Amino acid sequence: MTSLWLGPGLLGVADLLHLLTHFMMLSLLAVGGAITTAPDMQRFLVREQGWLSDAQFTASVALAQAAPGPNVLFVAVIGFNVAGLAGVLTTMVGTLLPSTTLALAASRWGDRNRSSRPLQAFTAGLAPVTIGLLLATSWVLLEPTRGQWTTGALVAATLVLMLRTRISPLWPIAGGAAAGMAGWV
Repeated sequence: MTSLWLGPGLLGVADLLHLLTHFMMLSLLAVGGAITTAPDMQRFLVREQGWLSDAQFTASVALAQAAPGPNVLFVAVIGFNVAGLAGVLTTMVGTLLPSTTLALAASRWGDRNRSSRPLQAFTAGLAPVTIGLLLATSWVLLEPTRGQWTTGALVAATLVLMLRTRISPLWPIAGGAAAGMAGWV
């Protein structure tokens, strides 16, 4: 029987501290949101620690992204799948505390130095970093279906739709869900 507090992995205090410090570090790298650090979360949790399988990791992210609410909810689902409620608390505190503290301090400083040329250049330079992190996240999340031509076709069609039209992103998401339910991907 699995304890709800310690969760599926029954992690000890040392493992939870390791999880906390890793997610705190990732929090400070999450330019563009927590989802941009999913590739390193996957590396750490699946490949390095073996606390989740690749399928469990991908399912955790997909489940949380399908649910209404903030984008960061996937961190709570991953935490629960690693260590139950203790994992939720650990991963959420690790993800939210450092970045929230830094964002608060930086926004207060930014308001005082709004017209600074280096600050404007730094802000403009974050856009390519965010795009690169999102592409890396896509690559990791597509790993279980890589090599299936239907997945590649869906991704390409979605990319073209998003770049060339003003169609709502909900339509390609619905199309991907329908293709998955039909067993095409």
